[in-house]
Amino acid sequence: MAAWTGEPDFVKKVALAFDLGGTELRAALVDEEGNLLSFSAVPTQAAEGPDAVARQIEVLAATVLAKTPDLLPIGIGIGAPGPLDPEAGVVIAAPTLTGWNEVPLADILSSRFQLPVRLENDANAAAVGEWRYGAGRGARSIVFVTVSTGIGGGVIADSRILHGRRGLAAEIGHMTITNEGERCFCGAVGCFEAVASGTALGRQATARTRRSDGSMLRKLSANADVTGRHVVDAARNGDALALELLNAEARWLGIGFTNLLHLYSPDVLVMGGGISHGFDLLHDTIMATICDRAMPAYRDVPIVAAQLGRHAGLIGAASLILGSEAQASSEPSSLVGSGNPDADISAGTKEASNG
Repeated sequence: MAAWTGEPDFVKKVALAFDLGGTELRAALVDEEGNLLSFSAVPTQAAEGPDAVARQIEVLAATVLAKTPDLLPIGIGIGAPGPLDPEAGVVIAAPTLTGWNEVPLADILSSRFQLPVRLENDANAAAVGEWRYGAGRGARSIVFVTVSTGIGGGVIADSRILHGRRGLAAEIGHMTITNEGERCFCGAVGCFEAVASGTALGRQATARTRRSDGSMLRKLSANADVTGRHVVDAARNGDALALELLNAEARWLGIGFTNLLHLYSPDVLVMGGGISHGFDLLHDTIMATICDRAMPAYRDVPIVAAQLGRHAGLIGAASLILGSEAQASSEPSSLVGSGNPDADISAGTKEASNG
């Protein structure tokens, strides 16, 4: 796709956002209020390598921009699977994308689109979205946890994304919370993700039932393997086994959340992901577990459900461009942010070349 010519409409500032997943590539044009003005998605050609996906990004961008021809973006924000280095704009080794090792994605896109590009871990991008426009709005520090196929998340500490070395901080799903249970895909035993993800919940439900046993769980799954969402749906319909499994899930989440409260002391902890559809069923046991295990000073931190749903990552990625557009560079101006959500967040930036 050729670089854009002409000047963007600065009366209404918009950014082009991408959410790059192993299954789906999603794109949107987003304004400063966090509204999606246009949206499109396609299955990711994850097995075809970086060049194929970069071409998909170009085509998807054209599709999204064609829906709003009077608006041109001032930059591109993209959330991608980690580990990645947001300052260098490099995807280090994405496990869900074949051949993605040390891929300079920000450089690739800034060259093709002739726009500034900000690359961020997809979980961090979602955390920024919830912080600026969703359940964490108004807070100075939040922990965002997504409980779905796996467990991931991001931390906003004193109004800045907590990146750590090479952007690898806050791998929430891989903190150890037990020395028993299933082995995680990372090779360790006892990871938060291995015992409390939606995948783990579904695996436990599958093990407790049998095909064609007449259980609600197997009926919902059409006698295939049970998923975490099936457990939530069955529990909502009063199924005893599903309620038992969901109660155990809530206890594990409470243990993990207690650790996160002790580590980061956020103003609020936000839970998203597919299992958060059962947040109302999980909340009381999560809070009881936190009250039992957390030090008293941490027990009053609100645990709330995410508000932006599947668009949190897109909205957050766009806001990395829109929220820092007035900054002269992406370099942090201080170790502690000013507390203004629209001025402090920075991620890796690659400016478009004029050549």
